[in-house]
Amino acid sequence: MSRKKKSALSVFFNNFSNVVTKATGKPAAFIIAFLVIITWAITGPIFNFSDTWQLVINTGTTIITFLMVFVIQHSQNKDTVAIQLKLNELIAASHDASNRLISIEDLTDEELETLKKFYIHLAQLAKKERDVFKTHSIDEAKRKSAIKNVEEESAITKIKK
Repeated sequence: MSRKKKSALSVFFNNFSNVVTKATGKPAAFIIAFLVIITWAITGPIFNFSDTWQLVINTGTTIITFLMVFVIQHSQNKDTVAIQLKLNELIAASHDASNRLISIEDLTDEELETLKKFYIHLAQLAKKERDVFKTHSIDEAKRKSAIKNVEEESAITKIKK
């Protein structure tokens, strides 16, 4: 397949995905689906609740569900990338924010867990401060905590003397 065909296919699927996710996310789509189910149920006695009657709804809903998984996943992937890029821009633009968080979505589960522990530690250090906005990075929180510990030890030493 040539590059142009892949690009055209990607553009088509992207546009198709946008239209389908917007349309299926509206109340009208729910009402239509509900009416299809009601119509199917009402026709049950007409078809004597046959196996074919049941197969029609089972097959239809299975096919629609199967296809919608891919459409919704594409839409979610696109939205996730867009959100990550916006967050990366905010992090990069703020001199107070830690650049360690740019592209955090590429970290492994273990790395994310380690980073989470750092932020839990940061939160614990911030709780010791009366102003929660005093620290903005792990490194600064540790430096401030170390300085405070030295100051507290010095004050305790003076009191003991």
